Amino acid sequence: MTPTRNGVDAPPALPEPRGALSEIVLAALARQPHEVRPGLPVHGDVLAGDDDLHLALYVLYELHYRSFDGVHDGWEWEPSLLRVRAELERRFEAALREALPREDADDVPARLKELLESSDAPSLSRFLETRGSAEQFREVLVHKSAYQLKEADPHSFAIPRLSGRAKVALVEVQFDEYGGGRAERQHARLFANTMQALGLDSRYGAYLGAIPGYTLASVNLMSMFGLHRRLRGAIVGHLALLEMDSTQPNRRYANGLRRLGFGPEATDFFDEHVEADAVHETLAAHDLAGALAVDDPAVTRDILFGARSMLLVDVVAASRTMNRFEAGLSSLRRPLAVAA
Repeated sequence: MTPTRNGVDAPPALPEPRGALSEIVLAALARQPHEVRPGLPVHGDVLAGDDDLHLALYVLYELHYRSFDGVHDGWEWEPSLLRVRAELERRFEAALREALPREDADDVPARLKELLESSDAPSLSRFLETRGSAEQFREVLVHKSAYQLKEADPHSFAIPRLSGRAKVALVEVQFDEYGGGRAERQHARLFANTMQALGLDSRYGAYLGAIPGYTLASVNLMSMFGLHRRLRGAIVGHLALLEMDSTQPNRRYANGLRRLGFGPEATDFFDEHVEADAVHETLAAHDLAGALAVDDPAVTRDILFGARSMLLVDVVAASRTMNRFEAGLSSLRRPLAVAA
């Protein structure tokens, strides 16, 4: 077994399965690397955030990030397990492409702006800015922790797959995300500080068992795009739209925390993004996505596919969370008092 690491980088424990698919994956990872039998059971609605499929896929992707306590490092490249992951990815991507017919554009930055302006996703940031409770804010932070505690990592997989202007722009964005050379200013570290300021457990993966599949789907989307060279356009489109839609929501989150009486230790993460992403908006739209579309026109459709996929899964996640809040219910698989 791989020795358990100590400190802030210690990997989390394996979660409990949520169905037949995740049971196959988790049961395998609890043992030494071995041949995993082919043939996977059916799943629910992938785009609606099927808990079983997206937990299984999230766990498989995590082998390329921090992995899990007690899981042998040999599993990361075990061929039979990679075939399992490939099948789950095929199902996820096929559902996305069926829902999002192919689209092209002569002016990619302009089209990305149009996509943002036409989005009908409910605004969690506006809700939390004006009327959300501290407990609801904590739940949103738990949802966000699935990505924010490794912020920038999925998109960094694209760096060696790009060249020229797009590569330079991506590295410039990522340099800021990783703190501009200062470990204590890494955005993932700042998010952990925010969690701590609100009384949450900031350890990596601490709330995985409480996070629903529809939230895991949004992180799986980034990992799938980032880990496949053929989808380099999609990960660029995803990042471009993410940066273009960051400044105002983060300003609202910070305002909401101040309304609830929290101080700079809680708002620093969001305030930092207001400043950094004001620069990143233009950089990501024009120097990253726009330049890639001009220099490599063959990936233009995938740039738009990545951006539209992000919007699709984010609409589901925001709608499901808001529906629970409006009904006076927890948006997590189990309430925070239990999840902690």
